[in-house]
Amino acid sequence: MIEVRGLCKEFGPKRVLSGIDLTVRQGESLCILGQSGTGKSVLLRCMLGLESPDSGEILWNGRPLGEDRGMFLGGFGMLFQGAALFDSLPVWKNVAFKLMQRMPAAKARGIAIDKLARVGLSADTADLMPAELSGGMAKRVGLARAIADDPEVIFFDEPTTGLDPIRARRINQLIHDIVQETGATAITITHDMETVRKVARRVLLLQDGAVAWSGLVGDMDAAPQMSEFLGKTGL
Repeated sequence: MIEVRGLCKEFGPKRVLSGIDLTVRQGESLCILGQSGTGKSVLLRCMLGLESPDSGEILWNGRPLGEDRGMFLGGFGMLFQGAALFDSLPVWKNVAFKLMQRMPAAKARGIAIDKLARVGLSADTADLMPAELSGGMAKRVGLARAIADDPEVIFFDEPTTGLDPIRARRINQLIHDIVQETGATAITITHDMETVRKVARRVLLLQDGAVAWSGLVGDMDAAPQMSEFLGKTGL
């Protein structure tokens, strides 16, 4: 579904991505793992079209992403780091933000409440403002927004950052269950090994802007590159 070939990106004299290659098949869950500053977020921004790579290409269903950007943007969901909710909108309008561009508000609200229920939030949550939510609730609202339009592809950017271990495990379980139930293709950016073990089928380890290791999650413990990474990070 998504293929990255030879992707390079520099900011001034600093090379952030050095010839990244990766593929994500339809219905697959890929975790991109790495420490801060290894290029994970820049790679994600390039895949979303928020940054232009200096060289290389990104293919969507076998075609250059630029040729089908409108279809791609219409078919993906995103859980941002920190949830990134609109402070001035109630919860249901945050969840239904994309839906309200093409359907009556009442219908969009109904879908939003259904999606909130899917992530374990009651209908009473719909009219709360983001400032009234705990960190865990805000993440759930962000997840409900990510799945509101039944996307083909969902991106998760550090989904457990800022959460305590119990809430982090709940979010990981929700992501796992939703990906399994919907059949969506999932790409998760993380440095959390619990997230990797819970949600990934395949893992790609980035170090210094390059792919240090790529393989099935069940094989990563035997990979020397992964052992070295875990030793450096203390995970």
